[in-house]
Amino acid sequence: MGDKKMSVVILGATGDLTRRLLFPAIYHLYAHGEWVPTSIIGYAMEDWSQDKFCGHIEENLKRFVADFDPAVWAKLKAFVFYQPGDLTADSLSRLKSQVEGPAVFYLGLPPQLFAQAAQGLGQAGLNEEIAGWRRLVIEKPFGWDLASAEELGKSLEPWWKEDQIFRIDHFLGKDTAQNVLVFRFINRLLESIWNGAHIAQVQITYAETLGLEGRWQYYDKAGALRDMLQNHLMQLFALVAMETPSEWNALNLHNHKAEVLRAVRKIGEGEVARYAVAGQYTSGLIQEKAVPGYTQEEGIPQSSTTETFAALKFYVDNWRWHGVPFYLRSGKRMAADYAEIAVQLKPVPPKMFDEGLADWLVFRLKPDEALNLVMWAKKLGLELKTEQVILTAPYKKAGEDDYSAYEQLLLDVLKGDQSAFPRFDEVEEAWKIVDPVLKAWSRQSPQTYAAGSLGPEGQNRLMDSGLAWRGLEMPK
Repeated sequence: MGDKKMSVVILGATGDLTRRLLFPAIYHLYAHGEWVPTSIIGYAMEDWSQDKFCGHIEENLKRFVADFDPAVWAKLKAFVFYQPGDLTADSLSRLKSQVEGPAVFYLGLPPQLFAQAAQGLGQAGLNEEIAGWRRLVIEKPFGWDLASAEELGKSLEPWWKEDQIFRIDHFLGKDTAQNVLVFRFINRLLESIWNGAHIAQVQITYAETLGLEGRWQYYDKAGALRDMLQNHLMQLFALVAMETPSEWNALNLHNHKAEVLRAVRKIGEGEVARYAVAGQYTSGLIQEKAVPGYTQEEGIPQSSTTETFAALKFYVDNWRWHGVPFYLRSGKRMAADYAEIAVQLKPVPPKMFDEGLADWLVFRLKPDEALNLVMWAKKLGLELKTEQVILTAPYKKAGEDDYSAYEQLLLDVLKGDQSAFPRFDEVEEAWKIVDPVLKAWSRQSPQTYAAGSLGPEGQNRLMDSGLAWRGLEMPK
């Protein structure tokens, strides 16, 4: 890793994020020989002992790590420490004796505490890069609307420089997201057709059969638009639509992503109905099992108008994408667990085979990550008839190590590579796109859709003439 001494401090270390995602990622990086830490310091309000914290981590590693090895944990545990405390500078100052040299401060905290934690660390002098670099990792959401995002940005400025801040979006650590860039920019064949002259539409879908899974306190405040579209799917859109960088580095990637986000045609509050649809699931069947509607879920008030499904259509006002509609949608309690980035090429002239046939290039995120090219070929037989064929390339081959998105991104933080971490202007531009939608939706109720369905019927009115949403599975 370059630096011999390197500490990771996790603020909010007794929380759900740490036990489910962060420590399993740390465990795997250590087990695979990718990283040997100097120290991993858990920091939280709970007045726990060292043994209690390590026992808590071990219990959850056994639950969330399929290949858990007690011998590996016994070695890793020697680097793990616990320090109780609050977010005041006085309390955080006690970390200074434990953190020497380069250090990562990971905010595994509720979003409303980000600014307070960043300020407390700064006031305690833990941001100072005297004996080595210091980095601050912030989980999404980066604000709840445009105003709060800008306020959060301003609250960090006095204490942390932009090149110290890593805004983590785990979608950008997925192989699919990274392959969008590699596939686009390394294969000459694609660049010549990656524009509005050849592409009819782009659809980005993330569908879940899951409901709230105990996250109701967060989700009923956030909703699908904030939880998925403003950050995850908007970042995937930027990877698809950005211009080709002259050199592969974080600065160029950020500049080009911010540029294409600025080029998105803004949606006026009076136009929201034409470009956005909100939905909320009612009771239904998921895998033949009855599930309650959103307002029947534990903790959700019956009067809640939070959207559990969100769909957007927008256009990019530049030369490359003139006239091409981009569609983003995400929903809970839908018919399948399926996610993809799908790029449809314009159809060939219909006179060729009595119908206009269009190809699809599909980057699939789940149920398994793969690249699919949906094309047409002659159907077996004596007649000249066509049939759809799918060329599939899975990302993972037998015997290859499989790294989670958090493992990839945590390693990038340790290396100081900001390529997969949104810069503040990207976050700000994404909020400018969805902010009018949020304001309009705050004054209306979402459409309903049955759990286990494809989502609200209203999503179909977003589609341009001749276009339709793809299904939630690969065509057979």
